[in-house]
Amino acid sequence: MLFAIESCSDLTLAAASGILFPAMDELDKGLLNIIQTDFPISPSPYRVLGERLGIGEDEALERVRALVESGIIRKIGPSFDTRKLGHVSTLVAAKAPIERQEEVAGIVSSFPQVTHNYGRDFEYNLWFTLICRDADEMERVVDDIKARTGISEMHALPAKRMFKIKVEFEF
Repeated sequence: MLFAIESCSDLTLAAASGILFPAMDELDKGLLNIIQTDFPISPSPYRVLGERLGIGEDEALERVRALVESGIIRKIGPSFDTRKLGHVSTLVAAKAPIERQEEVAGIVSSFPQVTHNYGRDFEYNLWFTLICRDADEMERVVDDIKARTGISEMHALPAKRMFKIKVEFEF
């Protein structure tokens, strides 16, 4: 099991566009490097992180909280190969009225089967990833999302072939 840190592409884009994040010292960078692929599976993960970096558990936890609050880290969580667990997944494209895009995104995000969603500057302007136990559940969830949002133009786009690129950023 890997732990995913959703921040690096945003950080790269922000740096390219001139948006400034708070300065990170070597300990912050070390935390980010460890968290990306080697988050400790332990009853006290921040103690283990601290030991690896030569700091205390409280400081490790506070530094991670500061990175979350600053927007550098958006999410820390497990990343499973859902296909190996027997689940099915799909990318879904929806056409939401621009004035309702945020509202619709909130409804979509309320479903536990939705891992994340994002807006796009395109006719189909709301995209989300859906993971379900089987194809029947997936169809029911998409239908339920359509009903709850009132958005009928929604298309499931399951992968025909999987390409997994492992990206790690060295801070």
